[in-house]
Amino acid sequence: MAKPRLGIYIHIPFCASKCGYCDFYSLAGCEKQMPVFHKALIDHLVESAPSIRNYEVDSIYFGGGTPSYYGAERLLELFDVLKLNGNVRVDTEVTVECNPDSMDLKELRELREEGVNRLSIGVQAMQDDLLKMIGRRHNWAQAKEAYIAARRAGFDNISLDLMYGLPSQNKRDWAESLARVVELHPEHISCYALKLEEGTPMYDAYRNSPILPDDDEQADMYSYAAQMLERYGYRQYEISNFCAPGFESRHNLKYWELSDYMGFGPGAHSCVGNLRYSFVRDLKQYVYGVSRKVSIIDEYEEISPLERSVEYLMLAMRTNRGVEEKEYRLRTQSDWKPILRCLEAFREKGWAVCEEDGRWHFTVTGFLLSNRLIAILLDAQAGARLDTTPWMYRPDREERRLNLPKGESELFTELYEQKVRK
Repeated sequence: MAKPRLGIYIHIPFCASKCGYCDFYSLAGCEKQMPVFHKALIDHLVESAPSIRNYEVDSIYFGGGTPSYYGAERLLELFDVLKLNGNVRVDTEVTVECNPDSMDLKELRELREEGVNRLSIGVQAMQDDLLKMIGRRHNWAQAKEAYIAARRAGFDNISLDLMYGLPSQNKRDWAESLARVVELHPEHISCYALKLEEGTPMYDAYRNSPILPDDDEQADMYSYAAQMLERYGYRQYEISNFCAPGFESRHNLKYWELSDYMGFGPGAHSCVGNLRYSFVRDLKQYVYGVSRKVSIIDEYEEISPLERSVEYLMLAMRTNRGVEEKEYRLRTQSDWKPILRCLEAFREKGWAVCEEDGRWHFTVTGFLLSNRLIAILLDAQAGARLDTTPWMYRPDREERRLNLPKGESELFTELYEQKVRK
């Protein structure tokens, strides 16, 4: 009997410098701590080997931070530990996140020769003034050179990241960035909207600033990207991600499909079965805990069937695979009819479509409204569950009904009434 599949995420918390928008756990100017962290990370992987061996590992993702700044030698040593102590498949997708300023042809060749087969490069924009404004260390020329070096090293699966909604960025800037990236012909493109996170330099500098593109301008940028990339053969398979046929990120799909994954490193998250946990966001605590066999768990929770069904619907509707009746009933043990009524109302507005195989997913416009529309679907799911899924109740816990943001219930009622009148 085949073992279940597992994704491995390894968090490398080191950067040459911090970008102004970044709120991930990462450290700048801490190169001296790399050796002690590296030993702790190896020890943690070896210690976890018995659990990993219960699975077949089919995706490994080195994220950060800046893994390319950590160096090929260290990354490959971690990869070797996984191969020696876990069931790593020969067809495993192995991704390394890179920044253009820390990509070296010699090291890229070493990574490729030893089995790393996918790169995710943070380009963000092609305008040098915008790159400088958000704290990136590279310019557009360096980004192109890094991409060319990756191709010369033998990589045939490369993802390029772009950002929109940046301070002073206009639609022409965004169109030019997309055009220049498409000209490079990467297999995968990610388009992320700037989100100002509290505690970051850009939050303090640009919160409520008039030079930030407003919601309508960001929506236009998003819509343009989705339509333009589709014309060039990049299929949108998740809200922010586009790829050539067959080049979806296997590892990222695990998050959206509620598959099992284990994370290692400070701040890394894991979801295995009905358990979800994360490790401390502190390098010294992480190293100390691993070396002294002291708990490094920061958060830990057991996911109930109710919570799992909510997450399934929420995450499935982030992808272009969406949902269909048979799978929905199996995964949620809930009535399909309330969900179908919502989806049909969304279709009337051009927000959702139903494919020939019966799968429903959002349109580009629907993805723009996805937070609101998913909230409506979750409310419909919660209402349907009251009468159809008594097995979800536990005597010692009263179910919490999901509340919509103000105005969402009214929006759905209006849409549904319009549909009925038609």
